Amino acid sequence: MNRSVLVPLCAGFVLFSLFSASAMAESARKEQNRVDSIFFNGKIYTMNEKRPIAEAIAIGGGRVIAAGGTEELMSLCGAESKKYDLKGLTVIPGLVDAHAHFNGYALGRSSVDLNGTASFAEVTSMVAVRIGEMAEGEWVKGRGWDQNDWKVSKYPEKEELDKVSADNPVFLVRVCGHAALANSAALELAGIDRNTPDPPGGRVVRSDCGEPSGILIDEAIELVREKIPSPSRDEKKRLYTAAAGECLAAGLTGIHEMGISEETGSIYRELYSEGSLPIRLTVYYLHNEKNLERLLGEGRMRGFADNHFEVAGVKFFIDGSLGARSAALLDDYSDDPGNRGILVMEPDELYRQVLKCHRMGFPAAIHAIGDRGNRIVLDQLEKTRSADGDYEMRDRIEHAQILSPGDIGRFHELGVIPSMQFTHCTSDMPWVEKRLGPDRIKGAYAWRSLVLSGCRIPGGSDFPVESIDPLLGIYAAVTRMDLEGNPAGGWNSGERLNIDEAVKAFTLDAAWAVHQEADRGSLEEGKLADFVILSDDIMNIPHGDIPAIDIIATILGGDIVYRSNSSGF
Repeated sequence: MNRSVLVPLCAGFVLFSLFSASAMAESARKEQNRVDSIFFNGKIYTMNEKRPIAEAIAIGGGRVIAAGGTEELMSLCGAESKKYDLKGLTVIPGLVDAHAHFNGYALGRSSVDLNGTASFAEVTSMVAVRIGEMAEGEWVKGRGWDQNDWKVSKYPEKEELDKVSADNPVFLVRVCGHAALANSAALELAGIDRNTPDPPGGRVVRSDCGEPSGILIDEAIELVREKIPSPSRDEKKRLYTAAAGECLAAGLTGIHEMGISEETGSIYRELYSEGSLPIRLTVYYLHNEKNLERLLGEGRMRGFADNHFEVAGVKFFIDGSLGARSAALLDDYSDDPGNRGILVMEPDELYRQVLKCHRMGFPAAIHAIGDRGNRIVLDQLEKTRSADGDYEMRDRIEHAQILSPGDIGRFHELGVIPSMQFTHCTSDMPWVEKRLGPDRIKGAYAWRSLVLSGCRIPGGSDFPVESIDPLLGIYAAVTRMDLEGNPAGGWNSGERLNIDEAVKAFTLDAAWAVHQEADRGSLEEGKLADFVILSDDIMNIPHGDIPAIDIIATILGGDIVYRSNSSGF
């Protein structure tokens, strides 16, 4: 990929002697504004309030030189400028997924995809097929099952799985990532039996007779995961590069990756140094990474690999998920009396660790789903504000799905960002009221309430939990309906966003959440030339048509890095 940079303004003292000061200034001006390419004759939504719609965009050195009228910008072009006729197509700034797991998505390409399975019998059948393709003793991995989609909506147990997998360890992660099913062979390799205690922040689910059922919740998942052989470094590099191509095809130019290890970060940097990872990654290290202080001491690394990679902060967890009934609630689960979820980290420890990150110049991104989890995080962040007085840290609560009404206004008051994933709402709405009851549901996925309180919401997907397609997130944000249009009018429709807010969530608000608003999020002079060409006018078509929009091309730093078969470029 062409990683062009600005040509030096002066080639040496010989040239300097030939020019007057005024001539040098004029030469510098022309060189700085050299137009490498122009995209014209389109409808370009710039997300710049001063000029929200333009016909053309001129690019030089990987950045926007100007956005304006076609004739106006054509006059800036030289003989070598590339010219692309948009033929009336729509352009928006590059879409950024503000909460995703790129590493998990890439490595999951070798797992059995269990999304959409209608029964546990279907799951075991798919596992049996995979085992038939593998050697005895090899690990079988899968992800995506959701018992809420099954006619019998209860956790599966290992016995049925054992019937098809006695000679291969099997590890199947629930769609949310906060529960997993292991067969007997996997449990044995992990040393899990009836005497294994629950680890802090996790639970080994047991049968009535006290034996492990095969279901592991939150931190208990790691007891098995740590036994699974990891792909080689070269295989990971191959998978990351392939996954980046899929993201570009979906219109994504950037991703905020929530929780990586030192090894993963080192592979990313190696790929960027080789010029073979064509997407912008803004990463948060996991809080329990053993070398975290050293990693943070290396700094934010803004600008590494031509602004393709940046360390933005640290990822923490306070609770689990609603689907796994491990999100921390203030009262019992309506469909599981006596259960209020779990805390995977003690509040005081969260406070101490976040304060340490702040004092090294890094914000926190904290996973919290339940109303108790969110309140605990808000309380601890309020304490850090009192301790360090820094209100520009831009800490985030990741998910912020269930909020007590009294806590909604605290986000803006404390300067805490609600980082939300809109398709979680449309995936969860068929069953979430069973978990919470009719009263708590009023604080569920409360996007409009948060915006009205003054918050900006960076939009994400949490892929591979949900699809990588950001258009599905925009559709969910403006409709609160599934892809079949149900329920009519939208679920708790008063919490919908409008289309401008939804697109902004994946552009300007995503950039702002990680202090990148000077470089990204809109198409205006000086910013990175990242944008997407769409087949339809997303701002004006019926909302139900948004999922059918095609990505015609994706442009990263002025380079066309993805073209559809019908692109014409």
